[in-house]
Amino acid sequence: MQKKMKRILSTALMLLSFLPLGAQKYDGVIEKSVAMIGNDIVMLSEIEAEAQMMRARGLTVDRTARCEILENFLVSKLFLTQAKLDSLVVNEAQVNAMLDQRVNEVMSTLGGEQKTEEYFNRPIYKLRQEWRETLSDQSLIQEMQRNVASEIPKVTPRDIRKYVEETPAEDLPMVSTKYRIRQIGVYPDKEAAELAVKEQLIGLRERVVNGEKFSTLARLYSEDPGSVSKGGELGMASRSIFWPAFSDAAMSLKVGQVSQIVETPDGFHIIQLIERDGDMFNARHILIKPKYTSGDRDRAFHKLDSIRNLVVADSLSFFDAARSFSEEKHSATNGGLMADEYTGSSYFEKDQLKPADYNVLRNMKEGEISEPFESLDNEGRNGNTIYKILYLEKIIPAHVANFQEDYNSLLEEVNQKNSMKAIDKFIEEKQKSTYIVIDPMFQGCEFQRQGWVK
Repeated sequence: MQKKMKRILSTALMLLSFLPLGAQKYDGVIEKSVAMIGNDIVMLSEIEAEAQMMRARGLTVDRTARCEILENFLVSKLFLTQAKLDSLVVNEAQVNAMLDQRVNEVMSTLGGEQKTEEYFNRPIYKLRQEWRETLSDQSLIQEMQRNVASEIPKVTPRDIRKYVEETPAEDLPMVSTKYRIRQIGVYPDKEAAELAVKEQLIGLRERVVNGEKFSTLARLYSEDPGSVSKGGELGMASRSIFWPAFSDAAMSLKVGQVSQIVETPDGFHIIQLIERDGDMFNARHILIKPKYTSGDRDRAFHKLDSIRNLVVADSLSFFDAARSFSEEKHSATNGGLMADEYTGSSYFEKDQLKPADYNVLRNMKEGEISEPFESLDNEGRNGNTIYKILYLEKIIPAHVANFQEDYNSLLEEVNQKNSMKAIDKFIEEKQKSTYIVIDPMFQGCEFQRQGWVK
């Protein structure tokens, strides 16, 4: 990697690029260059385009925000220039995924393709072109940052020990209380409860077909807290943000038509299409979840009590009991051991646990088995009813990170600090060796980094 950037434009050419561009406007803004960094120019239109995107996401944009936007552009230009010098390649698959996500997010927020085009005053294909270029640059920048960070010497256990010894305790990371837990879960009788829900939704659908307003029934019966007050209306959004079964059913309807019953991990729905626009739609829905009786709860508790008694009497280990009797499929094969689905860690902090689980755990000691209680599993957006007993295998109390117990956390902390130092050093070196001019309209900004205004 080149350690110094060469100045490739003459001073005269650089100054020429800052000459006024006449009366050219960008969505009402007089167009002009506001910064030059190396052989790249940052235009006022770029600042305003990013500000417009922030407003579309509901963020407030003031002078401070615009200064931050400009500084982000300046930092990005340093990495982007070096990425091109190093012949780094854009990750097209990543860019396509990010582009689709951005388009769906913006159109969902603004209410569809037409309103998005009106908001940005450009056709959607033009926006996709502009955003693809931006995201391609972001891909190169991220790759360049990874390259800079990868040049850091590998951290050794000796480095971690030295970091702990030389860092004041108040500056070391604080490790929250963690729990290692095993569980045995039993589900209620789903068949009878689901049948009751389906019968209720069939009745509601017939009432809509016979002339009653879908929105009125949604307000009375739907169990979706996000849409019930709006008569079940979801708003114009991309099909990709819903469960596939839900999207497929909604997109197959004609405007005003009501679907048959649709099952998703959230429960059971009937859907009425309001509007469809490409891969986006607006619909109303009524969501109803299966309800369980006290008899379901009593039967599950009786079964869990019997299992608990066997374990307490040492007739069966909790591990074997979970493998034999637990209906919670994700943990049963591991002897009931709960693990984070994203990291694979078997230790949980309070905020990672279901509220019902934590309410039981907080009063337990290591080695204890809880009484049966009602909780939720991890299926769907909110979870399904499940009855459990928990075995608290280990508690790690909250403490200042130490070498013996928290090596991995400290390793992550040190690696992150070293990466940030390497990136800061890269930026500082490039600032010194790169021609940078900031327009007077932005020279009063309180940038986070020194060295931009020379």
